[in-house]
Amino acid sequence: MELQFKQIQISDKANVLALFKETAEKISKKNVDHWQYWKNPPQEKIAWVEEGIQHKEFFFITTKNTDLVGMVRILNEDKLYWGPQQEKAKYVHSLVVKEEFNGNGIGAKILQEIEMKAKTDHCNYLRLDADTKNPKLCRYYENLGFKKVGMKELPLSTYQLYQKEL
Repeated sequence: MELQFKQIQISDKANVLALFKETAEKISKKNVDHWQYWKNPPQEKIAWVEEGIQHKEFFFITTKNTDLVGMVRILNEDKLYWGPQQEKAKYVHSLVVKEEFNGNGIGAKILQEIEMKAKTDHCNYLRLDADTKNPKLCRYYENLGFKKVGMKELPLSTYQLYQKEL
């Protein structure tokens, strides 16, 4: 399946928030207390989304036929989670795959596409995080070659920091 990354516009904010809510509900059905704040997001999370859209960091992921598969946020720096860094990296947040596309390797394919872009941009690492409340997601990233390199505690949760050397 060929995937395309489409820049999200501020007019798409309601769709972004709906995708987060849908994903939070999907995760809740699996008895994982991760991202539940997206069911009724606090203002700080809404502002985080708006900032990411304004900085052109959010992308819808579609098939060649324009079916919406999910979304992702890609940053060139991530001071909130990682602090200042010397090494050039791409940072992945909010990787969402719609439920009907789960189990088809799409998450891994999205990360591969971002990894290729990071290499083209001469980055040394691809970095992401996973909520400690979601050990299955942590194992998923580890199985894709990401190494745990730290932890970050924020008001809404504690996150494991992962990176993959490129």
